[in-house]
Amino acid sequence: MKSWLDLYFTQARTAVAQQFQYRVGVLLWLVGMVVEPVIYLVVWSTIAAQQGGQVGGFTPGLFATYYIGWTLVRHMNITLTPFAWEQRIRQGDLSRELLRPLHPFHNDLGFFIGMKVIQMMVWVPIALVLSLAFQPTFNAQPWQYVCFVIALFTAFVMRFALTWALGLSTFWLTRPRAFFELYFTAELIFSGRLVPMSLMPEWVQTLSNVLPFKWAFGFQLELLVGKLTPEQTLFGFASQAFWFAIGLLVVALLWRAALRKYSAVGA
Repeated sequence: MKSWLDLYFTQARTAVAQQFQYRVGVLLWLVGMVVEPVIYLVVWSTIAAQQGGQVGGFTPGLFATYYIGWTLVRHMNITLTPFAWEQRIRQGDLSRELLRPLHPFHNDLGFFIGMKVIQMMVWVPIALVLSLAFQPTFNAQPWQYVCFVIALFTAFVMRFALTWALGLSTFWLTRPRAFFELYFTAELIFSGRLVPMSLMPEWVQTLSNVLPFKWAFGFQLELLVGKLTPEQTLFGFASQAFWFAIGLLVVALLWRAALRKYSAVGA
């Protein structure tokens, strides 16, 4: 256990040091990511105002809460993109990873955990500015805020396992980009990233409950705006645990077979 903790701590510390060296770049990157939710927020707040003050149970203040929370959830959900695997294989970067005594999954996970430290530090002033500009409404119960914080991390770990497993398909697909784009398009529709799921058609809401995307994104935001009951919250955490286990199972099944396909040696 101590060895595992040392690994994660070392990788996280390395990521913190790296991110701190490029803190201005991180700031500009995070500010750039704020543009998307601000557009959504302005559009839906305007629609709510035109519909008598609310739409789908969301007032402009709740939309502000949702989309300001969106920025935090989006930052926390950033994982190793499956697109990175193409470069790792083509350039032989994976060869260096295989020289380490532990599975690359753990090296990557520890590194991305460390990245969140600097991202959170940069996110706080951005959230304060957005809050002053859009006046969010906080209607959730204290237990929902606690669950929101927990769900931020559990969603990240779940999504990390799924995207890492997805990246392994690169060992068999010559051009996996189209496959990855299809996956992320489905995530965009069924996650609550575009709009709260309660504003989507009924069939989309039903399907989202059996797919992993909502549990990586919309679940936390529904907690933040106080839309979930204790039973729905427990179901959300159980769904995250289920899809995390699926991701780990796929990694375990495909990893050895993927290494047998690996032939890059690098430059």
